[in-house]
Amino acid sequence: MGLGVLLFTLAAASPQAAPAGVAYYPATFFSASQPNTAMEMINLLPGFTFNAGSGVRGFEGAAGNVLVDGERPATKSDDLESILRRIPASQVDHIEVIRGGAAGVDMQGKTVLANIVRKKGDSVTGLAAVANIFVYDGRQNPAVRFEGTRTGNGRKLEGSFVAAGYYDDGSGDGPRIRYDANGNPLGRWKAYTEGDGTQAVATAAYERPAFGGKIRFNGRLFYDRFWYDENARGQAIADGLTERDDQEQHQGEAGVTWNRDLGPRTKLEMLGIQQLKHTDLFIKLQEPPEDLDGVLTSKRMNGESIGRAVLTFRKSDTLTFETGGETAWNWLNSKTAFADGGQPVALPAANVEVKELRGEAFTKATWIANPKLTVEGGLRGEASRISSSGDVTLEKTLYFVKPRALLTWSPDPNDQIRVRLEREVGQLNFDDFVAAVNAGALSTGNPDLEPEEAYVAEAAYERRFWSGGSAVLTVRHFEIENVIDRAPDPSGEFDAPANIGDGTRDEVALQLTIPMDKLGLKGATLRGQSTWRRSEVTDPTTGEQREISGERPVDWEAHFTQGLPRHKLTWGVDVYGAWRQSYYRFDVVQTTKMRSFVVPYVEWRPRPDMSVRTEIQNLTSRDMARFLDVYDGPRSTAPLDFHEAQALDNKTSLYIRVRKTFGG
Repeated sequence: MGLGVLLFTLAAASPQAAPAGVAYYPATFFSASQPNTAMEMINLLPGFTFNAGSGVRGFEGAAGNVLVDGERPATKSDDLESILRRIPASQVDHIEVIRGGAAGVDMQGKTVLANIVRKKGDSVTGLAAVANIFVYDGRQNPAVRFEGTRTGNGRKLEGSFVAAGYYDDGSGDGPRIRYDANGNPLGRWKAYTEGDGTQAVATAAYERPAFGGKIRFNGRLFYDRFWYDENARGQAIADGLTERDDQEQHQGEAGVTWNRDLGPRTKLEMLGIQQLKHTDLFIKLQEPPEDLDGVLTSKRMNGESIGRAVLTFRKSDTLTFETGGETAWNWLNSKTAFADGGQPVALPAANVEVKELRGEAFTKATWIANPKLTVEGGLRGEASRISSSGDVTLEKTLYFVKPRALLTWSPDPNDQIRVRLEREVGQLNFDDFVAAVNAGALSTGNPDLEPEEAYVAEAAYERRFWSGGSAVLTVRHFEIENVIDRAPDPSGEFDAPANIGDGTRDEVALQLTIPMDKLGLKGATLRGQSTWRRSEVTDPTTGEQREISGERPVDWEAHFTQGLPRHKLTWGVDVYGAWRQSYYRFDVVQTTKMRSFVVPYVEWRPRPDMSVRTEIQNLTSRDMARFLDVYDGPRSTAPLDFHEAQALDNKTSLYIRVRKTFGG
């Protein structure tokens, strides 16, 4: 039976009756899979794909697609997935999935949202876990985690600490071969690469009634250090070190959220966030054939301050208005130096200080026209002033108007169509403003970048079937202005990020959730998603049409899980699909290919408060391949200097975790 016939002929069953546009999943819906955390429950939602957040401008626009107790966490540095992993599954009462909008719900610019609703009442809960990754070459990456939450008398106190080692699963050992333009070998050697890191994260939060509403304080401290070494031995290259990277990062954040009801239909919410980050980078490059002996050092300090206020008025059960404003202050102070053979090399935009002051006002309305039709419309207006001093001096003011419209039609309980029209404006990455080394290539910064803009048209069709099954087909078209890609810097000697003109992007995405009970596998679920992507832009060097740098033509993943409560086991297989991406610099085309990553796992619960999880990571020993086409100048006029192919083998590793929970 074909997929289309299957989806349209099977009877559907909603998890539980809920208001129009909202699907209600009680905790018992997930019990067969025995999840440990709210994040694991989110991954089991039919037809829902987790999104940690996007790169568009503004605190609201960059939000992820999961709320906690109807609110977005007041943080930017603490990623949404980590927050959800700190919520024990035992504390989740139910999860709501809002498709297309619902009265009184701020959709945060998304067409689909999940809302985790925690249990009420007094409680003390905790968690302790230890884990280790036994890497295939004998390295080990131990980790510890401690978490605790105390709730009572309208107050909540939370804390967590994680310390872990990790390794770069994209590194490994393998051959590296260089050819001339005619395909004749210039040299062959074997590369030995290794990447390792150490990370520590501490978080705390306190929530209590205040000023007629509720106030929540949260803080986060983060430390990370990463090392990468590459050595090569063989023909046409001297033995020894070819690259060494050492990066150390310190980050801190504090946030506060306050909200209160101003009446039976009006609510006010305010938040403030302060973030600081310091990064030190050291890179040493040696390639005897090119007589390169380079050292790059970089010190960066950057920060962000955000203030936001939102007023929501629910005029009726079918009509809600929202208005508010947001302001942000961003800054970066970067000092970069590069020397070749001990001699300083001047780099454009090596030492710069960049500042941005941004303000935004917005208004939106959600109208439930009837039980089958919901319409949402909104408008955001933004003004920002960006200035740079140091090696590059400039100042400019930018203005953007960002309309948005969303229509959701549910002709029956099992089918839904969603249409979105929106103008999106991308977030500027301050790392693009300063000089850096990317994949062994030196590039300069460009403080004169402008945000990428896009007019987006999206349509999605969702079909629900069986009990908890769904299929979602989504198509998107982007008309992009000011595409941020790569181009030669003004000197013509270095590569740099740049706005290279207009472009397009088309995407087709398919999501499937198939409960396997009807197919004879009780308690089993198969989930999968895939996105096919095509983009087009004019290459600033050759003038020819090509894809946008860094975009993957295909992304896909599949997950099978089965709960065996009788045996106190859950087992499954996660597969992360193969991908390919290319970067087009003015004198180099770099392509990376990665094969599929397969992770079978089993989790045993000897007691309700204890679990032991074992994973075989990279079961198929996937490898990564890198290809370089290096030209003797701009690709439009210079001949090909050489082509290089490198394969890095990465073997199977073993992950073991023991987890103990406390409290109810």
